[in-house]
Amino acid sequence: MKTLRLDTTELDLDFNALLKLATAIAEHLLGNETMLLSWYDRERDLESPAGVSECHEGCATKGSWDYALNRGARLAVEFDSGRFYFCFL
Repeated sequence: MKTLRLDTTELDLDFNALLKLATAIAEHLLGNETMLLSWYDRERDLESPAGVSECHEGCATKGSWDYALNRGARLAVEFDSGRFYFCFL
C-alpha cells in the first residue's frame, strides 16, 4: 500500500474536512471507483471498522491499518504524523 503523508496542522481541519480531502486525493490517484476501507482518528481514539484494534493490544500497527493491508488497500492518506489516516481500495 502506498502512503501519502501530509502536514495540515496549520490549516486546522477537522475529521470531516480531512476525509473529504483524502477521498478527493484517492479518487484522483485511483479513479472514481475507489472505496474507503478503514480510517483512524487519534484525537477521539476512534477507528473504522470498530474494534479491529482489540486484537492489536501492544502492537505498533493499528488494527484499522492492518485491516486495510489485508484487504488489498492501495493507498493510505495520513495527516499530521498519524493524527488521522484513511485507507482506500
